[in-house]
Amino acid sequence: MRKLLRPVSLLLISAVILVFTSCLIASADQGTGGAPSVAAAAAPAAASAPVKIDSGDTAWLLLSSALVLIMTPALGFFYGGMVRKKNVLGTIMHSFWAICIVSIVWVLWTYSMAFGPSIHGIIGNLSWFGLNGVGQGPSPLGSPKVPHLAFMAFQLMFAIITPALITGAFAERMKFSAYTLFIILWATFVYAPIAHWVWNPDGWLSKLGTLDFAGGTVVHVNAGIAALVAAIVIGKRKGYLEVPMMPNNIGYTVLGASLLWFGWFGFNAGSAITSGGLAALAFVTTNTATAAAALGWSFTEWAHKGRPTVLGAASGAVAGLVAITPAAGFVTPLGAIAIGVVAGIICYAAVNLRPKLGYDDSLDVVGVHGLGGFWGAIATGIFASPAVNPAGRGLLYGNPHQVIIQFLACGVTIVWSGVATYIILKVVDAIVGLRVSEQEEELGLDLSQHDETGYNLF
Repeated sequence: MRKLLRPVSLLLISAVILVFTSCLIASADQGTGGAPSVAAAAAPAAASAPVKIDSGDTAWLLLSSALVLIMTPALGFFYGGMVRKKNVLGTIMHSFWAICIVSIVWVLWTYSMAFGPSIHGIIGNLSWFGLNGVGQGPSPLGSPKVPHLAFMAFQLMFAIITPALITGAFAERMKFSAYTLFIILWATFVYAPIAHWVWNPDGWLSKLGTLDFAGGTVVHVNAGIAALVAAIVIGKRKGYLEVPMMPNNIGYTVLGASLLWFGWFGFNAGSAITSGGLAALAFVTTNTATAAAALGWSFTEWAHKGRPTVLGAASGAVAGLVAITPAAGFVTPLGAIAIGVVAGIICYAAVNLRPKLGYDDSLDVVGVHGLGGFWGAIATGIFASPAVNPAGRGLLYGNPHQVIIQFLACGVTIVWSGVATYIILKVVDAIVGLRVSEQEEELGLDLSQHDETGYNLF
């Protein structure tokens, strides 16, 4: 029966979502009297002093968008090198497929849900469905010096990589049909609302004063808790902790980590939107924290196991990238070193603790992204310096309340993402089934899901 449902289930769920969003558009138009976007609020001021699109800022944002896009296939290589050789293509495909799926749903409805005119700070009213009204003119979000389409494209890249991060938790055992359905639902009902709360100026967590420069809560805490739920619901790999499950290609993983480091400059420095001093600060803090975390992880591993590993250094670098993300535009380079070193140490400890906790997070999404993102969000509330960015003042600069706000934002993200992800997984399981059969898992996802093999070596 499930095989018969597969061809129609994805079309059915897409149709349901389209009808749902169309109804919301109609209700939003009725409720607002056909009101235009949030840009209308700034219309009187703009009429007297029109803003001109800045070609330099626009070029920087488009370049940053391309840098962030390359992070998702880089993630595919990072993850792909750590799985067994029979699953390398399936793992890389998870990341590549995220680009394809999310690019479409973002244009159709999730951009409007995340950044459209707010309904009571909870969700966008979908008046930008299909990018209606999102054009070449000044952006009402981020900076009026860049086109709205450029801002939309930049935010798309964050929406792409976030669900791709989750795939490391269920690597080597999830059906590809289930993943396809999961990613549509998760982008709609988990990513878009949380992005709205934190990054839309009218979102309720944004108004509360949450500091998240480039995605500590929206991306990493969000993906980390979803990964934990997915790992528990889907269950352990066959033979987990009983048979060796060695990485097939550490070189792929280092290549992926290196490209992630490269692309992350767009992720963080690009989040300044314009190409001025704030972008330069985020660029420097990103590089500094990443190097510090790689060293923190490696020296901890060296002391613990007697030698540092290449995989450990690469993993530590990613932990640093994760931790500095929410803080990149708020802290000094010295603050970035502290954030990075601590991230390397605690993420190493979390990864080594995971086998004792009994869940199978295949590629340690929870330990690196979940915990690293949580630490980075809280650290932002500690180290944010008004000297480098007047928009943020942390504990060390006389504002202990900021730490409380950061904890609240993380807690809300954990609860919403965790509960919604659980429901989505159960819905997907009822429609197409979540997990491959034991025979398909033994054969490997490359052959069982894609009829291909990653290595033809004789």
